[in-house]
Amino acid sequence: MSAYVIVNVDVLDEEAGLAYARVAQKSILSHGGRYLVAGPTPEPVEGAWDSSRFVVIEFPDMERIREWYDSPEYRRAREIREGKVRVQMLFAEGAPPEGFSLPA
Repeated sequence: MSAYVIVNVDVLDEEAGLAYARVAQKSILSHGGRYLVAGPTPEPVEGAWDSSRFVVIEFPDMERIREWYDSPEYRRAREIREGKVRVQMLFAEGAPPEGFSLPA
């Protein structure tokens, strides 16, 4: 089942942000990831969203996400962004097409 990486991003150093993005994007694509959403965070409909950029990436499954995240390529990307790009990241498994089941 598809799995997703949901990311909030705040760039503190634009040059480092661009370098991080280049390395991260290459590693994501090489591990079967596909960008679904990427760009400035839109105005929230409810509540507050405390990051300037928002990304959603789809992978074939959770195992592939773990392989990507632990890969030497993405470790290098994390080193590039350290102290210069603030990232909050969630891994989430997809729901079946009929949706999720509610507790009884």
